Amino acid sequence: MSTLEIKNLHVEIETDGGTKEILKGVDLTINSGEIHAIMGPNGSGKSTLASTIAGHPSYEVTAGSITLDGEDVLEMEVDERAKAGLFLAMQYPVEISGVTMSNFLRTAKTAIDGDAPAIREWLGKVKTAMSDLRMSPEFLERNVNEGFSGGEKKRAEILQLELLQPKFALLDETDSGLDVDALRVVSEGVNRAHKNSGLGVLLITHYTRILQYIKPDFVHVFVAGRIAEQGGSELADRLEAEGYDRFQV
Repeated sequence: MSTLEIKNLHVEIETDGGTKEILKGVDLTINSGEIHAIMGPNGSGKSTLASTIAGHPSYEVTAGSITLDGEDVLEMEVDERAKAGLFLAMQYPVEISGVTMSNFLRTAKTAIDGDAPAIREWLGKVKTAMSDLRMSPEFLERNVNEGFSGGEKKRAEILQLELLQPKFALLDETDSGLDVDALRVVSEGVNRAHKNSGLGVLLITHYTRILQYIKPDFVHVFVAGRIAEQGGSELADRLEAEGYDRFQV
């Protein structure tokens, strides 16, 4: 059992207008096997939370803590956080010129495990995961995300998730820009990873449509940098029906 614990987290960022506090005291605990959905209006701090956990340098933690199995995440470099078991699926995955998907995936797996995986067994796992995600094997020889459609980029993110087997997955609006078929395939990939490795999931989304495929154990509503309400999956249904107006001040 692993635990990702966030206590009284305050985060600020520099803007053209000066320093702005985004997170204003967030408390959240995620255990292995749990799926937590973070919902809320634009600008409420959802993506800031994921980026801060992953170690984005633009976000400065001014108070509070983040620990993974008791270890101080804020003292870790970005690569150390990944090796410790944190995985971020970005809202806008970046392109990496000159690095093929094949090399990227095996290098990442080697960095996390400390040893290079046996080629034959590794390729078998890669091809199986790609088949499940409806990805052509030709993507292995293409540079990471170069020329990929939005849906292909999101599938590539979930391919990494399935192969790298982290302790916790931070999924930042993985459903954005996906059509119905791609949403189903990507969601199935998340569910497979969850089932096979027992990872904890922090799923950030504006909408409930992805929650029809990935069933959350807990739903947290972010408003103005704080958690305004928490509940089970029924809370997502209420948000779908009522929106966020009742939280606005």
